[in-house]
Amino acid sequence: MTNSENEWDKLLHIRTTGRDDTISDLTRYPYEPTDYNVLEQLAGSGYISRENTVVDYGCGKGRVSFFLSSQTKCHTIGIEYNPRLYARACSNQETAPRGNRVTLLQTDAMDFVVPAKVDRCFFFNPFSVEILRTVLENLQKSCQESPREILLIFYYPSPSYTEYLATVSHLTLIDTIACRPQGKYGDTREKLLIFRLACA
Repeated sequence: MTNSENEWDKLLHIRTTGRDDTISDLTRYPYEPTDYNVLEQLAGSGYISRENTVVDYGCGKGRVSFFLSSQTKCHTIGIEYNPRLYARACSNQETAPRGNRVTLLQTDAMDFVVPAKVDRCFFFNPFSVEILRTVLENLQKSCQESPREILLIFYYPSPSYTEYLATVSHLTLIDTIACRPQGKYGDTREKLLIFRLACA
């Protein structure tokens, strides 16, 4: 754990470090927090501002939601399946600055009905491609009902994600942001992929 991990958690008055494997399986993957220096790059990319509403699929303890709402003033919605992690996120919300700009939901990502205000989505390999397929169908349905620009942000994409996303005709890759967290300089998966979702 780097100093920035401790420093940001302290600054945000939250506790989000540590991996969590409870109730993870072949379709829902363990919780591992996104490195803060990756989130700093995302916040500075210009893709998220106070006008946006970001869904963090598999939000875990809420790091992405609390960081982005604090640094960009956006609204965030954290979706978490694991009741233990959801409880930790709720505990963090009580102390986080701008915690009032974060909505936390304990639900299955496949059952989440995407609100019309959602226009940004963040994924750090939270679940299997099978679940991702349903999530993308839900997002496209929402986009068709309320046409708008929706950007999908994938951090550290797994090979199965990368292969699947390349086959989805209504997704267009618009940017790749190379990320270099400390100690991981040789890892080609250390990147953010930004896709635009077509409503049609």
